Amino acid sequence: MINTLLNGCGCKNKTRNLSYDSSDDTSKCSSADSDTMKKHEPGCELVKQNGIGAFLSSISPRNLFKGFRKGSEFNMPKAERTMKAAILIQQWYRRYLARMEVRRRYTWTIFQSIEYQGEQDQVKLYNFFNALLTHIPTATITPQKPINSDATSKSSSTDTTVETKFEDESASEGGSSPSHHVESNYKGIHISSPLTRKDLNNLIDTFRKKKQHRLHAKYVASILRQSAAVLKKLPNLNQASTAISKQITVCGDLHGKLEDLLVIFHKNGLPSAENPYVFNGDFVDRGKKGLEVFLLLLSCLLIFPDGVFLNRGNHEDHVMNTRYGFIREVKLKYKHNAERLLKLIEGVYRWLPLGTVVNNKVLIVHGGISDITDLEWLRNLDRSKYVSLLRPPVTEGAAATGETIDKLEWKQVFDILWSDPQGCEGCVPNTLRGAGTYFGPDITEKFLEKHNLLFIIRSHECKIDGYELTHDNKVITIFSASNYYETGSNKGSYMKLVGPQLSTHFVQFNTASSKAGTKALTFRQRIGLVEQSAIRELSAKIMAHKDKLVEEFVHVDTESKGLIPVSDWCTIMEAKTGLCLPWRMLKEKLVSVDPQGSGKVFYMTTFQEIEPCRRDESVAVESNTTVVETLYRNKSSLEAIFRIIDKDNSGYISLEEFKDACELLGEHLEHSQDQAVDICKSMDINKDGMVDLNEFLETFRLVDMDRKSMEIFDIDSDD
Repeated sequence: MINTLLNGCGCKNKTRNLSYDSSDDTSKCSSADSDTMKKHEPGCELVKQNGIGAFLSSISPRNLFKGFRKGSEFNMPKAERTMKAAILIQQWYRRYLARMEVRRRYTWTIFQSIEYQGEQDQVKLYNFFNALLTHIPTATITPQKPINSDATSKSSSTDTTVETKFEDESASEGGSSPSHHVESNYKGIHISSPLTRKDLNNLIDTFRKKKQHRLHAKYVASILRQSAAVLKKLPNLNQASTAISKQITVCGDLHGKLEDLLVIFHKNGLPSAENPYVFNGDFVDRGKKGLEVFLLLLSCLLIFPDGVFLNRGNHEDHVMNTRYGFIREVKLKYKHNAERLLKLIEGVYRWLPLGTVVNNKVLIVHGGISDITDLEWLRNLDRSKYVSLLRPPVTEGAAATGETIDKLEWKQVFDILWSDPQGCEGCVPNTLRGAGTYFGPDITEKFLEKHNLLFIIRSHECKIDGYELTHDNKVITIFSASNYYETGSNKGSYMKLVGPQLSTHFVQFNTASSKAGTKALTFRQRIGLVEQSAIRELSAKIMAHKDKLVEEFVHVDTESKGLIPVSDWCTIMEAKTGLCLPWRMLKEKLVSVDPQGSGKVFYMTTFQEIEPCRRDESVAVESNTTVVETLYRNKSSLEAIFRIIDKDNSGYISLEEFKDACELLGEHLEHSQDQAVDICKSMDINKDGMVDLNEFLETFRLVDMDRKSMEIFDIDSDD
């Protein structure tokens, strides 16, 4: 029975993958063990007889408790008693692990759903503003070149600013002034040009310190410039070979987790021609050491050009950086030089290769593929014009004509950076992220056959064990940032392709396990901490939708008793939050259930405050800023949007004008008329029925004063 139960919940075969090490020895149970258990079960020795007399005899107290008599137990052979006890312990332990696995999986679902919803909102918002700028015809507005134009980006990668104009910020926390002489105050390390192995060691030693002298901005700029020049010469798809090294290491998302990168180098060695690496994108964002990770990888590229291959990820994009923290990180670390450094970083992004092919047999890309992905097309397109995939480049004069670059070419790049595999066949839009596709095993099979490949390696998705094999082991996901959502939430891993057959070997690690505070925690305590963090994140999302939820709850509560059925509560929660979660399972954590057993919940307790708990500082940090920061900083674009919508040039946007704008964008957007009204009303701050320019700009202001105090964190600390 226990085997059937475990098979049904999918936990029997997953037990060995749990982070609780002792499960390897205790999770083995053969069918013979089950047979032994049944053979010696209490009551199984009852003699089978025919007739009513036999039945009455069998249920007599003497026979019912025969298996529990003291004498029979002690008459058992010692080996038999030991085996019986071991089986009972094993049953209990498997049930325990099954319960822990269920908790871990719904916790994981909460984190992932919230993350993907944020990305979906990001894409929708940019689709809205891009459509406004490119699809509403106007003859009165002079087209303004986008901030991400090709010319601007080219100037980033060819910036010839004199190095000494960059200011020393190694002691900026102590109040150093920009007017101080550069060399006299600088106390950090000096690096040479070109970089050497000694410089790399010095950078690693400096970056790993909790309190460090900031690397001089002129050295940061030098690394960025040199890297852009090297990357510019590379093809769109790197060509890697194991002819000399006999193996190659593949790393997934790092997301600013410097400690994970250093663990990989410690375990696997520094890159070289004999020990080559492929780093598969998403080097920055979320973590607090994104700049250090990025600079180390670029330094490795400059020192070992034949031993390092860098692929672009969907977070090597300034729009994503605005939302998820990297731009804020650079501004905090280099207050006086941030703008110039960010331009240089964008110059590096645009020249990062889109993927790597190993021995012409294995494709490594960040996201995945789609049904239109074509390697020849990818090899021949101009990758440099895609500074941001979320804001496609516009050709000269396109703002007035509405003509953009080849959308199919743009989609080729977009799909390999944003797509995810799915279990069912076919290729459909990735509605969960709002970008890219879901591709099935049939799409994978056709793609591999077309290009004569063995399998695909991708990243882009956090996995509990750091890696996952899907599509009959032909799609491998590798993720190298451990503790991505919370301490203990997941392991990191890297993989090695070994020998002429490119055999796969996986290495798992967890940087949190080396810390004293987490070493003492039991498996159950670690699961509990992650679960609490997930519930806090979810509660914050619920509070953001409180008004709509209360409205629906009250509508269902026709008797005004404050109680609604659990089924209605689950339906409303999913519909209004947009999160597809196991709400029925989560109800015990989120809402109070009627103790009278009516099957109803006190819906207002959904909004009870969760006890605040300081999150572990070592985990990834998502910036509280949103994508609209880029739009607000580019004030001229917002003013242009305002003038486009304000057709009568009155200086105000009426509800009718906003509706007209949305109707013109009907084929490009999915907003209904009701949604358009809601958007316009939210902009009308003084509630006079009109939206002026100040209200329009204020709507998209990024600095939320209620959150500002929470945005400052110790940028120098790893702990």
